[in-house]
Amino acid sequence: MSPNVKVGIVNARELSFTLNDTYLLGSEPMSGRHTALFAEGKIMLNGKPYDDVLLMPTAPASSFTLEDVTIGVNFHWERKENETFEGMLHLVIDNGTICAINELPAENYLRSVISSEMRADASLQLLKAHAVISRSWLISQLRHAGGNAAATCRHSSDCCIQNEVIRWYDREDHRLFDVCADDHCQRYQGITRATRQQVDRAVKETCGEVIMYGDEICDARFSKCCGGLTEEFQYCWDDTPKAYLKSVADPYCNTDDKNVLRQVLNDYDLETDDFHDWTTSYSVEEVSRLVRENTKKDIGSITDIIPMERGKSGRIWKLRLCGTIGELIIGKELEIRRVLSTSHLKSSWFDVERTTDDNGHTTGFVLHGHGWGHGVGLCQIGAAVMGEKGIDYKEILKHYYNKSEIKKLY
Repeated sequence: MSPNVKVGIVNARELSFTLNDTYLLGSEPMSGRHTALFAEGKIMLNGKPYDDVLLMPTAPASSFTLEDVTIGVNFHWERKENETFEGMLHLVIDNGTICAINELPAENYLRSVISSEMRADASLQLLKAHAVISRSWLISQLRHAGGNAAATCRHSSDCCIQNEVIRWYDREDHRLFDVCADDHCQRYQGITRATRQQVDRAVKETCGEVIMYGDEICDARFSKCCGGLTEEFQYCWDDTPKAYLKSVADPYCNTDDKNVLRQVLNDYDLETDDFHDWTTSYSVEEVSRLVRENTKKDIGSITDIIPMERGKSGRIWKLRLCGTIGELIIGKELEIRRVLSTSHLKSSWFDVERTTDDNGHTTGFVLHGHGWGHGVGLCQIGAAVMGEKGIDYKEILKHYYNKSEIKKLY
């Protein structure tokens, strides 16, 4: 039987929402627009104080709309949207704010995730593949939480040795809910991204299916574009290689087919058009400021950027930054992307070109890069091309997840 999932949507001291149908607060029916305020340690709603507020739908299709939900947190497309959700709305107190949590059946959640991660009218095989990997990751998360894996699993690392900072970030266990609604976990935007019959069919025809490696449900990672070669887990996160996340060649993701790209890239994703091969240029002053502000360390004006260690795909996981008053070594993949950008560099797979003036003095750096994202697991654009070619979703998954197999849990 499909489990329920609790999704953390937004935190704020003041939350405005509209109940589009009749909901029950206890035995009291409610509908229309309301505003909840955090005041004196309570949630104030309609002039009454609450420790928490649980609003139950009176019909399966009942929905509510939350205002000013932030999407793309800390990425260059970050913005606020009003978003509509089906299921229960639970307001709880979280460190001086109100946290809005949506609880609903996992299969309903997956319909929205697939429509949020890509277009609802994408090819059936792509949608099926994404339904299976999204379900695999979700069920894996739920099982870890149920087994109290938070006590034994590390979700981040910050190893600082003199002038070396090796840091990685992973999807930590959430305290008040199972998963969050943003890219940090999986994009979930309710029924705001309207699903279509194709999505319903993909979820229904793969209902309960997950990818497994032996007895383990796969931690099914994915990124927008691998740039032609996927990366291995240990170069982006913890030093624990996963046998099903090996580096594989992807001859499919270098495409300019607009019909294929629009299947994977939503409106704000389409604002990025150089996802496979890209170039970013910095003056010495610009990159020095980025390093100083993002690391909180001053090594002077940057004189060189030197890749030290690369993963199997070519993505840098250890980088040396040379300055006029010191040096700094940084890693892993996301930390490198974070330090060398105001938000996130597209990927850490890049070569460095140093530019000079007529006297040979360094004036700046040009990064010639490939791919968009960490590159581990399924490449969404590559999978979209495969799906458009009619390649079966099971073959798509077999390509990206080494020696895995599909099993039906429920």
